[in-house]
This record gives sequence, structure tokens and C-alpha cells, in this order.
Amino acid sequence: MNEAVTTKREFGLPPPRSQWWDVWDQFRTHKGALAGLAIFTAILLAVVIGPWLWPYDPTYADLRSRNAGFSLVHPFGTDQLGRDLLARMMAGGMVSLAVGMTAMLLSVVLGTLIGVVAGYFRRLDGPLMRLTDLFLALPLLPLLLVMVMLFREALSRRFGPETGIFILIVTAIGITSWMHTARIVRGEVLALKEREFVLASRSIGTPPRRMITRHILPNVMSPIMVSATLGIANAIITESALSFLGLGFPPDFPTWGRLLFDAVDQLQLYPSRVILPGVAISLTVLSVNYIGDGLRDALDPRIRGR
Repeated sequence: MNEAVTTKREFGLPPPRSQWWDVWDQFRTHKGALAGLAIFTAILLAVVIGPWLWPYDPTYADLRSRNAGFSLVHPFGTDQLGRDLLARMMAGGMVSLAVGMTAMLLSVVLGTLIGVVAGYFRRLDGPLMRLTDLFLALPLLPLLLVMVMLFREALSRRFGPETGIFILIVTAIGITSWMHTARIVRGEVLALKEREFVLASRSIGTPPRRMITRHILPNVMSPIMVSATLGIANAIITESALSFLGLGFPPDFPTWGRLLFDAVDQLQLYPSRVILPGVAISLTVLSVNYIGDGLRDALDPRIRGR
């Protein structure tokens, strides 16, 4: 590789260009994806760095300052217990994003594993796809509610209220949202199995494990990455829905969905308490969807450069 680069420099040719620069060049042409990336990065920095810079604790109750409006001291006001809403928004965003990313990782790993195995091994294709159809036929929200009701107390006693609920929600969302990834990956693997380089590798006796890790997985990374970005948005919405129904984290452990649940009773008096977490959820989901849209275009070699 170094000799090739040296030879090209001797003849005045530019060094070989990485394909990731081509992906970035295509991604930059998608204005919505760039805006989504900027918004998501700003939200991520706010919820990660903000609590270190903001002096108020999200769980500290100051009854003398309860129900305060917008001010320099409390930019987002305070709730009925005098807790600073900006601090709670940042803390809730950290929890919601952590749930979204962890659940996305679990669902993508599970969906990729099932999709690759089903697409590569013909004998396992039928049973795994029928299992996928079974999960697709199950009603998602009632299934999540049943899982929360069955395992909530046991996990809370074992790991503590916050950690136990986090494990439960991440696991529940992850094992109920892998099916679309599995279908997409299976379709890509079925197409790749008939490509010349795979047939050539198989003809020289390459074992299945090495075939999958060296030839199949690197060529299905683009749909996996797109599915991962969209999975973050889906997990954040699902966690918010569970918290809004009162089945998520404890009341003193804020998430964006929990803030919505706490503010519903006072919607007419203090509408900003519903608007702020709602806007945060909407911006996060919208930005992640635009990033996924831009990645889909950038990672597709058929339209790269248009």
C-alpha cells in the first residue's frame, strides 16, 4: 500500500481517496441531514455537559420557588415542588438518549445476527423468519406493558429502582424492535450470496464463519447503520410513551416522558411544562430521522455523486 502511494506521488498523481470521504461528501449534499446532525449534536452536548455547568440539582426541591415562571435564575421555570426545569430537562435528556442508544444497540445486534444467519444458512431461514413474523404480529405496546408489570418489582429489588428499570426498559424495547433490521439484513445477505466474490471465496473452501465476518458483514453495514439511527428514534418514543403512562422510571428520576406525565395535570395552568419536553422529543426524533435519511443516501453507491 505504501509503495503504491509513493509511486503515485512520483508520477504526480493524488494519493488514493478513502471511501469514507466519498460518503461524507454525499452526506454533506443532504441539507436536512446536516441540520439534523447539528441539532442532535447540540442536544447531546447539552444533556452531557450541561449538568456539569448548571448549578441546580434536578432533584432539589425549593418550595419557596415553586411554580416560578421563566427568569434568569430559572430559564425554564420550576415545577410544583420548586425543582429547576432546565436541570430536569438536561437530566431527563441524558436518560432518554441513554435508553435510546442502548436499546438501539441491542436491537441492531439481535436483528443483524438473526438476519445474517437466516440469509446465509438456508435450513435456518424458514424457522427464523417465522419467528420474526411472530414478533411482528404481536401488539408492541401491550407486550411492553405486560413485561414491565411482570419484571418491574423483581429487577428493582435486585439492581435498585433506577438501574433495574433501566435494564427492564432497554431489554423490553430491544427484544421487541429487532424484526425490521433482521428482514433488511436477510435480504441483503441473500443478494450477496450470489455475488462473484462470495462464490469465489466459497470455491476455495472458506469456512462459513470467516465468510460471514470477512465478506458478508462488511457489505451489509450500510443498511445496519441506517437501521441503527432510526432505531434510536423509535426507542426514545417508546420509552417516552411508557414513562408518560406512569410505567417508566420512578418520579424522582426524570426523563422527557416522565416530565410530560408530571405536567399533564397542570396543562392548562402551565402549558410550557408540556411543550418543552415535547419539543425536545420531537427535535431529537426528527434530527435522528434526517441523519438516517442522509446516511441511506450517502452509503448507497448507486446514487453517490449525484
